[in-house]
Amino acid sequence: MAAHDDDGPGALGNRLNWLRAGVLGANDGIVSTAGIVIGVAGATADRTAILVAGLAGLVAGALSMAGGEYTSVSTQRDTEASVVESERRELSEDPQGAEDELAQNLQERGLSAATARTAARELSAADPLHAHTAVEFGLDPDELTNPWHAAISSFIAFTCGALLPLLAITLLPESVRVIGCAVAVVAALAVTGYVSARLGGAPRARATIRVMAVGAATMAVTYALGTAFDIATG
Repeated sequence: MAAHDDDGPGALGNRLNWLRAGVLGANDGIVSTAGIVIGVAGATADRTAILVAGLAGLVAGALSMAGGEYTSVSTQRDTEASVVESERRELSEDPQGAEDELAQNLQERGLSAATARTAARELSAADPLHAHTAVEFGLDPDELTNPWHAAISSFIAFTCGALLPLLAITLLPESVRVIGCAVAVVAALAVTGYVSARLGGAPRARATIRVMAVGAATMAVTYALGTAFDIATG
């Protein structure tokens, strides 16, 4: 059945959504961590202080992303489970009414009344719960959204993105530390902006420039704040 086809358009759409979320998570990790380490670098040349601040930002950001994804996707899963249970109850209490509803749904999608009735009857005979949840809600009752997958994916994506500015600013010589990190960050944002725009079907040049501009502005503001703090306390 289509509901079980892992290579169908629904499965492909889910994979693209997860990939796009991973790219955006990496983008968040790059921008937020770059803002932290460059801001601290504006206030002090102490490599240890910069590293500790960057690591703290990385861990806090990754955990925050993972926790937020877990919470939101758990709510989504609860809703999906409620829908599946409602369909299961309807099929048990009024199978004919459920079949009528499925036929109506198929008819609204362009099938003739006779064809919709035949299709609804055949789908219901094979696996009524899968048929109803797939056609009416686009759900597979055996593969509900997994909040742990979302949380772990977000944690990994954010961490991978955050490592780039953290490593760049701590490994580069002090004389080129800030500018080298900034160049690496803008280049990485160009990649994530392009990929996310391509996956989302948005204009690539505009989206890429927008992401790069936001990252550059973030680093400029935090560096200015760090420098101002250094001047005020120096």
